[in-house]
Amino acid sequence: MATAKLGRQGEEIWKTRVDKVSAELVTLTYGTIVAQLCRDFENDYGEVNRQLDKMGYNIGLRIIEDYLARSNTSRCGSFRETADNIAKVGFKMFLNISPTLSNWTNDGKQVSLIFDENPLADFVELPFDGKAQEELWYSNILCGVLRGALEMIQLQVETYFVSDALRGHETTEMRVNLIKHIDDEMPPDDE
Repeated sequence: MATAKLGRQGEEIWKTRVDKVSAELVTLTYGTIVAQLCRDFENDYGEVNRQLDKMGYNIGLRIIEDYLARSNTSRCGSFRETADNIAKVGFKMFLNISPTLSNWTNDGKQVSLIFDENPLADFVELPFDGKAQEELWYSNILCGVLRGALEMIQLQVETYFVSDALRGHETTEMRVNLIKHIDDEMPPDDE
């Protein structure tokens, strides 16, 4: 499906098929969760990153069903097509943003999602404790969401941020690496 058509599809789904919640409510609620995790783990930002990823993974396992039902997307023929659907339809549908796909590897198994905007990071300043700017990936929940959702459609991926505007970088960039296609496994016979 052409990129422009996917963009229009994402926009149409956002306008007509998605119940909306105030962006400020989502931003503030997410910020409260991150702040609480920082307190619970005594500013061990590596552990906070792991917890955000784990939370996102569990969301991704469930959100894919909503995505498939609302988008009427058929099975993608390649990882490139899947990434295009994620960027133009998935992110638009759930966050009303459309990250840019960039930095494809020659084998088509790695791509970067470049975020011009990140609604999770609105109104946010990282703590000035000498560690957060180097260790905390504030929006790491998004990595887990992608990992969980793609696993449900039989794609094992590695996802991680390589830059974040909150850390002072020019852009916010998430890297997605396709590890393998997961084979269908039949459950053992119950005879």
